Amino acid sequence: MNDIFDCKLLIVDDEPELRRMVSEILRREGFTKVISAADCQEARQLFDHEKPEGVILDVCLPDGDGFSLMREFRAISAVPILFLSARDEDENRLLGLGLGADDYITKPFLPRELILRLRAVLSRAYFPVVLQKKKKPVFCLGENEINLNSGTVTTNTGRYTLTAKEFSLLGKLYENHGNIVTGDSLCRAAWGDDLYGYENTLMVHIRRLREKIEPEPSSPRYLLTVRGLGYKLTGVEDK
Repeated sequence: MNDIFDCKLLIVDDEPELRRMVSEILRREGFTKVISAADCQEARQLFDHEKPEGVILDVCLPDGDGFSLMREFRAISAVPILFLSARDEDENRLLGLGLGADDYITKPFLPRELILRLRAVLSRAYFPVVLQKKKKPVFCLGENEINLNSGTVTTNTGRYTLTAKEFSLLGKLYENHGNIVTGDSLCRAAWGDDLYGYENTLMVHIRRLREKIEPEPSSPRYLLTVRGLGYKLTGVEDK
């Protein structure tokens, strides 16, 4: 893939008019590989056969729900996923993000907002600033090996792929390991914005990051919370 517009995108929504509208918005922007599904069954088939590089997913589907479908996708892939849903309650938004979604937009939405946030998600996943030609570090946290070139964490139980936001957060923490990194700095690294409005979202992603790098996520040894200030990455051993 040489360009963000080379990404194949899968739209999953039961409203034919919305699928058509979103497809047109994407194609006008320059995305030429756009496919769509009306329900979970069709989405599973397309996800398996077409291997999309990005998914735009509704929550309410006729044969299931987007959250459950999200779990299925996340069990086999780290493909960027953006929820586009009429459900705008904080609980649903945090649930989607907690399952590993890269963003969550509520309907109705502005076409430009969809494009900007989708491009940001895809850019972080496939063309992140932190993944330049310069070789990135490989380091250990205890027995766990973190490779920022491949965006993976290798533990004694398996190998895990970091999502785009987890990658950005961990990269920022590594750059300043041993020192406190403020919430504002972490949010600027992951979302290009300050902490205000992202407090709960940041906490969700920190929790999921701990699940990958900590032996006991509920009692972290490496990714520490510094109350009222931010977070600190400790115990780094460079390879």
